[in-house]
Amino acid sequence: MAAALRVTLGQHSRAGRKGVNQDFHGAMLPGEPLLGSKGIVVALADGIGSSAVSQEASAASVRSFLDDYYATSDAWSVRRSAQRVLGATNAWLHAQTLRSHARFDKDRGYVCTFSALILKGREVHLLHVGDARIYRLHAQALEQLTKDHRVHLSSVESFLARALGASANVEIDYGCMVAEVGAIYLLATDGAYAHLDAAVVRDALSRFADDFDAAAQALVDAAQARGGDDDMTVQLLRIDALPDASLDNLQVLREGLALPPPLSPRMQFEGYRVVRELHASARSHVHLAVEERTGQQVVLKTPSVDMCGDPDYLDRFLLEEWVARRIHSPHVLRPHASDSPRRHVYVAMEFVEGQTLAQWMVDHPRPGLDAVRGIIAQVAKGLHAMHLKEMLHQDLRPENVMIDRNGTVRIIDFGATQVAGLAPATPEERTAEPIAGTLQYAAPECFMGRESTARSDLFSLAVLAYQMLTAQLPYGLQVVHLRSATDLKKLRYVPVRHLRPEMPDWLDGVLQKALHPDPSKRQEAVSEFLHDLHSPPRLQFRQTRGVPLVERNPVVFWQATTLALGLAVLVLVGLRVFGH
Repeated sequence: MAAALRVTLGQHSRAGRKGVNQDFHGAMLPGEPLLGSKGIVVALADGIGSSAVSQEASAASVRSFLDDYYATSDAWSVRRSAQRVLGATNAWLHAQTLRSHARFDKDRGYVCTFSALILKGREVHLLHVGDARIYRLHAQALEQLTKDHRVHLSSVESFLARALGASANVEIDYGCMVAEVGAIYLLATDGAYAHLDAAVVRDALSRFADDFDAAAQALVDAAQARGGDDDMTVQLLRIDALPDASLDNLQVLREGLALPPPLSPRMQFEGYRVVRELHASARSHVHLAVEERTGQQVVLKTPSVDMCGDPDYLDRFLLEEWVARRIHSPHVLRPHASDSPRRHVYVAMEFVEGQTLAQWMVDHPRPGLDAVRGIIAQVAKGLHAMHLKEMLHQDLRPENVMIDRNGTVRIIDFGATQVAGLAPATPEERTAEPIAGTLQYAAPECFMGRESTARSDLFSLAVLAYQMLTAQLPYGLQVVHLRSATDLKKLRYVPVRHLRPEMPDWLDGVLQKALHPDPSKRQEAVSEFLHDLHSPPRLQFRQTRGVPLVERNPVVFWQATTLALGLAVLVLVGLRVFGH
């Protein structure tokens, strides 16, 4: 069994001289599957002294964060999940202030600082606004990991520059670092950290090595003994064990599952009756089957025998169904819903009766623009649904698009999908991986060692549109051979109108932008590309002149240029001869 994430945690909070503790703190140490998909959260908040209700703001911000963070999509990255939750909390706190007696004096409203540490997988994520602090303890020093959002007017006068609830919108600081076994983190409000140093923290931990709650209380005692009279909160966290570097929550899904036997027609398997083989490759086998309980047709996908010895492949194999369960779109293949316990490693998906886009292009070698736009629009909607979940398909090609008998288009095959919630956030944890998708449909940045983005999927979508119209690839096979910036500059887009003169003159402007070698110069999202493809042409896409011959056909251009130069030389020679 793989190693699990384990920590030691201690907390203590105490009211200051005012008697009302405006600090609030909390932590969540969940079991699986939340431990793998969301991690461990430690959070604290500190109200402002000028407000009589800021302790309510502190309590609401910590409680809502611990509840709502774990309710966000596990496909989202930690950063997106946390910032979405904090953004909603900030808006709620600000609205409470506007409805209260403090609507004209925000310093008396629902305002507080907030800091959180999230330990997920092998990474530590920090979220922070205000002047509470997060430290990492070293042998001789406390390393401050957060920045105080406080403006100092003088040596004795200062005010918070940023806090939850202070305005309708708030900027949340975010940081991420590689986790290390044995690392100790300290979260504290200003009433405590102003009177603590590394030596005091080390002393408390040495005296209460097995009781971090007692160590946290000892630190509050020490801060009070040194003159602290404000509210004080201290949280201590030590990393005791880290999980293996893998897709941890998928690995949990695979634990206890046996490898499937080779499937064959009429075979009984996991409550299904196998009908026939649909597809076989070196990586997987796909069969049509019927669920015996309901009579419903399904597609069963099993790993090939050659790949059954690769645990990383088997973890990613389950990604296809995992992804499908988290996307709700009529244009993305759905998983087959079944409550039966699973005993083997396999994927069950809905059966779509129809044809692939590759087959459709064979049947429609010169389709009209409206037909192409109709299909691309549906694929774009499926991609948009994936991008909303911070997922990149990364293998969009004609074979991975299905068109059913009613004309509904679905994206299929999520084996190459990149999920932000499963991917490392720190460069140190990322490893160079081969291009996930089919090479001739991959974006240029994939060959240059750069990270894929939603605009990489947009490039692949535009390649599909171009290929449907022309039966060719926009750059031929040039993209496959990209290795350097020099290679990138050599890419030459062949206009659609060179191959289909009847197409509107603005179309190449739309496609050429989506297929630009530089991702920053493409449309920002598939929705913008779809708008450009369907809306009346904008000025920027109108062709004020014909496409230059040098772009349409470089060979003919240089042949004509050479011929013209040759004729000019003959004329000059003739004039010189007859002139004499």
